[in-house]
Amino acid sequence: MHSTQKLLVSGQVQGVGFRPFIYRLATDLELTGWVRNTSGRVEILIQGEPERMREFASRLVAQAPPLAVPELERTSELVHNKLREFFIADSRGSGERDVHVPPDHFACAECQAEMRDAGDRRYRYPFINCTQCGPRYTIIDRLPYDRPNTSMSSFHMCPQCHAEYTHPLDRRFHAEPIACPVCGPSVQFKSGQCEASEGETALAHAIAMLRAGATVAVRGIGGYHLMCDAANESAVKQLRERKHRPHKPLAVMLPQTGTDGCDVVRRVAVAGQCELALLQDPRRPIVLCRARADSGLARSIAPGLQELGLFLPYSPLHHLILDAFGGPLVATSGNISGEPVLTEPSDAEHRLASVADGFLHHNRPIRRPADDSVYRVIAERGRPLRIGRGVAPLELTLSVDLPEPVLAVGGHMKNTVALAWQNRVVVSPHIGELDSPRSLTVFAQVIEDLQRLYGAQAKHVICDAHPNYASSRWARSQSLPITPVYHHHAHASAVYGEFKVGSDILVFTWDGTGYGEDGSIWGGEGLYGRPGAWRRVTSFRPFRLPGGDKAGREPWRSAAALCWETGLDLIHAPDGAKLALQAWQRRINSPVSTAVGRLFDAAASLLGLCQDASFEAQGPMLLEALLQECDLRASPLPLFVDKAGVLCADWEAALSMLLYAKLDVAQKAAQFHGMFAQTLCALAKRVRAQTGVTTIGLNGGVFQNRRLTECVERLMHAEGFTVLIPAQVPSNDAGISYGQIVDFAYRGIG
Repeated sequence: MHSTQKLLVSGQVQGVGFRPFIYRLATDLELTGWVRNTSGRVEILIQGEPERMREFASRLVAQAPPLAVPELERTSELVHNKLREFFIADSRGSGERDVHVPPDHFACAECQAEMRDAGDRRYRYPFINCTQCGPRYTIIDRLPYDRPNTSMSSFHMCPQCHAEYTHPLDRRFHAEPIACPVCGPSVQFKSGQCEASEGETALAHAIAMLRAGATVAVRGIGGYHLMCDAANESAVKQLRERKHRPHKPLAVMLPQTGTDGCDVVRRVAVAGQCELALLQDPRRPIVLCRARADSGLARSIAPGLQELGLFLPYSPLHHLILDAFGGPLVATSGNISGEPVLTEPSDAEHRLASVADGFLHHNRPIRRPADDSVYRVIAERGRPLRIGRGVAPLELTLSVDLPEPVLAVGGHMKNTVALAWQNRVVVSPHIGELDSPRSLTVFAQVIEDLQRLYGAQAKHVICDAHPNYASSRWARSQSLPITPVYHHHAHASAVYGEFKVGSDILVFTWDGTGYGEDGSIWGGEGLYGRPGAWRRVTSFRPFRLPGGDKAGREPWRSAAALCWETGLDLIHAPDGAKLALQAWQRRINSPVSTAVGRLFDAAASLLGLCQDASFEAQGPMLLEALLQECDLRASPLPLFVDKAGVLCADWEAALSMLLYAKLDVAQKAAQFHGMFAQTLCALAKRVRAQTGVTTIGLNGGVFQNRRLTECVERLMHAEGFTVLIPAQVPSNDAGISYGQIVDFAYRGIG
């Protein structure tokens, strides 16, 4: 007895080898019919014995390819002419869109093996890929995800590639970026020392320059890396000088060796199981790991810090470079500081001319930038510091449905944007600081691309309440309704949304800056309630910041604020401090702040660690690096209730300890961390006594401090609290766009 069914499968089912898998499964079960891509979903028609059809439906989810996340949305019986075989039908772009744009995938083990097989026709080919690996997000023009809809459309398949692409049982069946040395992209090398070269010669020139201590700009999947020998101190220092990046840590790409690929990781760092798992994860992020004293790497890679940002190669070109070079390479973003990573060869040669000695280009077009994702293990889970290649577009779901598509444009620093419709949210890859024309151009491009790729045109824009953020100005320039969301409300809502909390919670939103409800600079707040209805219940004693925004890059200003507030002189007084004091006394450009991030800056300054920061959070990072295994036990700061009824912590006791305690610098740093952890716990207990709240969220850049956050979690668990720390969306300002969506979605809901 034969019957016919039509199945509709949604989820992550395009760009992951799902149709070839369905073909093989149907053939194995001797079923006839067809499978095709639609606008984001996969449609399947099957005919055969009912028992085999039931097995088919079960196995299509249970045995799906590793990168697929299928959901059997609907099954319906129908009458259909009997078919003689199973085949893959042409894609159809019409119908209701349920688009899932796949991120870029790392080179799989099978492709790596072929690339290293001298007998394989893709031996040493830098663009080898299959249905389970290779670029996706960075090459897609439109959906459905078919080759003509990608930047590979200009490369015409040779007969051999075409035979693989069209053979249902081949592992490259409908691998859209399929290519080989005959018909696919190639690499080219250019420098002032040699004429342009291609292929193996180009690769050899690049390796020779790296061995000679030079810097090479290498075009990858989502943009350029600046590479140099990670063990060569002079090479690293030269890169820093040329890029005007004196202190910010540089990422290091390590050769993949050993059974699990992590032998070199263990030689240079002390990596736990969580770090090792993250390094090997298909997302292939940069992972912060504690450096070994005898790592053999240049000390100037992460000056003053105890951790290294490490990652394993994720593209075939990376593997070829590391195989030939034979050691770790610095691989930092090829960009002007704060901007999105550069993607075009002409732009790279022009804008990085004073940084790179040579350029290893390729001619596969990159449609949009995707910088590397960065993770840090905090409280035994990987927490994203930046989402990019391999992770984003990051898809999340809401617990409520939106009546129309909305766009959230995030903050100003570490910008991401988010598009939401129905109960779906898509967060973009990292864009960066919105201070330059290129950043704003990419910002606008990503907004346009997301709406076009997902087929969801925003009818409403959500922005930060700060009137002068570039993202907020862009929102006001659009002819759409606008809803502003306060910065820290967005931080709190991001926690609520990620964990799908169903009741009122208390979220501590500690960071360096954010426009508050009263017009002051917040950053030490405890917000109680739920999205759309947050109430400020805790804070810190306010202080006035001399120079306003300058304090973020000049920690001495935060130290000055605390000293001057308490009638003390500034210990480390730089040039300009006298003028700053005069302006502060006259309340000129000295906005009120409650930001914990600025308090950590002040501590770093007062301990002599950092007076002028060359990158964001340099002072707090140096402060945390001092701790090592120090005991963080300390007393909480005194609490008081201000005129508005807000429970506040008084930082003056911490200032006294930093200035007068007979402790060494490391002990002071430990005491400072311990004070703030204990203070958070004391604040939470007081709020619980008033409200009964037992669920606590931690969000904001301060909670990227591993030692502080882990200490807080231990203390809170001991007091019977449930602690929520984001693990999908960054806790820094990269999560603001998602939080804006959540806050907006819940407004008006009781």
